[in-house]
Amino acid sequence: MKKVYFIAGLGADSRSFGFLDLSFCNPQFVPWLPPLPKETLSSYAERMFSFINDEKATIAGVSFGGMIATEIAKKHPGTNVIIISSCKTYLEIPPYLRFWRFFPVYNFHSNRIKAFGGRFVLNILGAKGNEQKKVQQEILKSSDPVFIRWAVHAILTWNNTVIPQNVIHIHGSADPLLPYRYVKAHYTINKGRHLMIMDNGGEGSELLRKLILT
Repeated sequence: MKKVYFIAGLGADSRSFGFLDLSFCNPQFVPWLPPLPKETLSSYAERMFSFINDEKATIAGVSFGGMIATEIAKKHPGTNVIIISSCKTYLEIPPYLRFWRFFPVYNFHSNRIKAFGGRFVLNILGAKGNEQKKVQQEILKSSDPVFIRWAVHAILTWNNTVIPQNVIHIHGSADPLLPYRYVKAHYTINKGRHLMIMDNGGEGSELLRKLILT
């Protein structure tokens, strides 16, 4: 059975893939590494690849994990990379999000801001149904705030303009965090939101099966 490496979204883990049917492959969930001080997204991605260590690996990254997978694809052109609800270059990040690099409120970590941030994330990511909201809340509670602050800074200062040929992009037409109009996707999930690996698990599973096994 084909081994596929999955990289979760920001602060998330293997639980976020629980709504997909991955029985067609041998899923390997790439663990997060503690970031180094002032480490760039590109440098971090290369350290993440040390866990994979396969120049012909199939890698699927979601959201922030897709950005990491894109950086891996640039340096390892023999890999087959699929990104979901993500972006291939910084130009696919909406300007109003990139604006926050000049106002790094994400460096604050009071309980009030953390609570507000958690509610904001749940709303904008579009978790639907009690089961999805429960999983997302559990992920948020277990997230490392130091890692989150580093990751947000790394995203906002990401300057990649190269689109690797070995990257396939799946995106939802109703993504509220990374709006569809800013990206150039190869495959579209109609009405898919940012958490479409949960919302549209059936459709997403079939598309992944098709792309990975053919």
